[in-house]
Amino acid sequence: MTRTITVGIDGSPESRAAAEWAAREAGLRDLPVRLLHVWEPVPAPMAEDPILGTETHQYWTRQVPRKMGEGLRLRHPGLEVSCDQRSGPPANTLVEAIEEAELLVLGSRALSGLGGFLVGSVGQSVIAQAEIPVILVRAGEMAADEHVLDPAGIPSAATAFRPVVVGIGIDSPDDNVLAFAFEEAQRRRTALHVVSGWQLPPYYPYVLAAGSLPDEGVARRKAADLTRVILPWRQRYPGVEVIEVSRSGSPARHLVDVAHDASLVVVGRRIRRNPFGAHIGAVTHAVLHHATAPVAVVAHP
Repeated sequence: MTRTITVGIDGSPESRAAAEWAAREAGLRDLPVRLLHVWEPVPAPMAEDPILGTETHQYWTRQVPRKMGEGLRLRHPGLEVSCDQRSGPPANTLVEAIEEAELLVLGSRALSGLGGFLVGSVGQSVIAQAEIPVILVRAGEMAADEHVLDPAGIPSAATAFRPVVVGIGIDSPDDNVLAFAFEEAQRRRTALHVVSGWQLPPYYPYVLAAGSLPDEGVARRKAADLTRVILPWRQRYPGVEVIEVSRSGSPARHLVDVAHDASLVVVGRRIRRNPFGAHIGAVTHAVLHHATAPVAVVAHP
């Protein structure tokens, strides 16, 4: 089966933004786009109603992927777009339907006042279960938002891409997350900012209380550790400019700060087989709630 970029759609502004992002990404990857609409069967008391029953509901829900597909083909000539519809619980049905997908793209409303993503229960469940990268795109996201301003200071999709940003843990960097980030930066011909946040040793508060200056050697060692981890990836992707960011403090806060002007933010999610809980991870959860760029969540062992 041909691999696709699959988009979970429901006709909302956020799912339309997700479909547009998927179409642009498909152009970079030379892949088709699959629009997937999941609808839940109407409750039994309504199923026999001639106006609100199953057949009527099915008819109208079929219009969602069809109309969105027609729009994508018009706006992206040459893009191969297929439409699919499934019935069942949205989260589980989406996860079951993406086994052959390269990526899953979902839309999200922006969080008022915070600028990040409002990830509902379906989105959180999908992110927690999916073992392929899941991209979250906010409603209103446009192609120009991923590019630097033109010389006149006007948003444009014809200028260079903004950088890609990835957050990693020095103690347990994952190849899946780094490979995805480097590939995305290479496709966009842009820089990759690799961000690592770390905490000072537990004895430091006592050292500072005694009036001693903090040991800058800790910062130097952490920066050297990051350089050592990234060196093989620099050699593997010589065309990607890499900017290393090693800072003391909250990894999520530093990642959000650096990602303010990014075209894409990449974070990891550890795969857990325990069926209980969301299993997204504290850093990923924080980034989803505060990042303004699209966020890619990459599952790893």
